[in-house]
Amino acid sequence: MAGFPAKAVSLKLIRYHEFYMNLSDIISEEEEKNLKPLENFFLMKWADTNLPSHDLHHHRRVWMNVKEILNHYTDPDIKRAQISNLLMAAFLHDIGMSRDQGIRHGFQGKMAAEEYISIGGLRRKDHEDALNAIEFHDNKSYDFNYGNNQVLKILSVADDLDAFGTTGIWRYTEIYRAREIPEEITGYRILENAASRFENFKSFSSDMPLLFRKHSMRYNVLRRYFENYNRNLAKTDPGLEAEPGLS
Repeated sequence: MAGFPAKAVSLKLIRYHEFYMNLSDIISEEEEKNLKPLENFFLMKWADTNLPSHDLHHHRRVWMNVKEILNHYTDPDIKRAQISNLLMAAFLHDIGMSRDQGIRHGFQGKMAAEEYISIGGLRRKDHEDALNAIEFHDNKSYDFNYGNNQVLKILSVADDLDAFGTTGIWRYTEIYRAREIPEEITGYRILENAASRFENFKSFSSDMPLLFRKHSMRYNVLRRYFENYNRNLAKTDPGLEAEPGLS
């Protein structure tokens, strides 16, 4: 690194190494303590719900996304309390869909999380960031101020990443059918929603080039699929003329 003394660079690398080693230890400890209770609570609440796109596997993938993001994160202010809140938010953010599969399911999720906190004898004040993240994670207009809530910021991106790629294709398809979105506009609605998610991710990962490269490719898989979906749907509509070269 030109312009920086070798000793200063080495010290910086050591500090980053210590930060990530400590972070890894905290994540492992939080998983050992809280992962199974969170999964069991989710399964209890989800027992009568038939929505595979948002079941426990989705929540496990979102948690894996959280951990991947943290591996690229450079904010040294991430502490144990935030890891604990991220774990809770990752596993309970869509639990509200067991009662409301609309865009306001976050409120139902927050209520369920409050029940989890009460059953577990946890202190609510220690988990306000998780409750806030669960309630507002599905605001894909991103017209709010994250403030100091890094949990909401990271969870929103981790959830967005699970909407990309082939996984995102079937997840979007199922939930939009569940919400009774008309087939002729489904593809356009999905592309609009996914584009908003991608812009949020792009802004978030501006200093994480490897993370951005990986998931921008997955976004493009989803985008191309639904662009083709829209073209093919237009071709089958007798009231619409097929685009040149596509007939």
